[in-house]
Amino acid sequence: MERKKYVWDPLVRLFHWSLVVLFVTLALILDPESALHVKLGYVVAGLIAFRVVWGLIGTRHARFTDFPPSPRAAMEQLGDIATGRKRLHLGHTPLGALMIYNLLLTIGLIALTGWMMGTMRFFGVEWVEEVHEALVGWAGISVIAHIAAVVYESRRVGINLPKAMVTGYKAIPQEE
Repeated sequence: MERKKYVWDPLVRLFHWSLVVLFVTLALILDPESALHVKLGYVVAGLIAFRVVWGLIGTRHARFTDFPPSPRAAMEQLGDIATGRKRLHLGHTPLGALMIYNLLLTIGLIALTGWMMGTMRFFGVEWVEEVHEALVGWAGISVIAHIAAVVYESRRVGINLPKAMVTGYKAIPQEE
């Protein structure tokens, strides 16, 4: 038996899946020199700006105050994992929160360095391109870690987290 809890509003879900599609498209499919790459990079920058604003004024679980970055809480979650203790987090878990901040910052910096490469001041400046590429690599590693953690946590706590990010509802197992 389970109970459904509404957690992710439509704007959070639209942001999440739009960012997924755009990151994959920009990092793996499009030619980095193409005009479409540049235009979609601006869309990503807009998405990040939207998410920052929504993190300040949005619905309960969208707000940054609902998942403050806390290394201590993240360590407690690692302790829960190590001991097999299952603690319910309606919104982001502490480790998930750190990943969200990591991805928002990293992808925001990718957009910034991408924009810089198109300016007269930084066009052709090697370090800017190297930082941009390194950030894309870090984002890729982070995305893989995020997906692995979501799959692991879904199995560990018995909540289908990807489904929740599609429907907005977390199906919480009832305590026996």
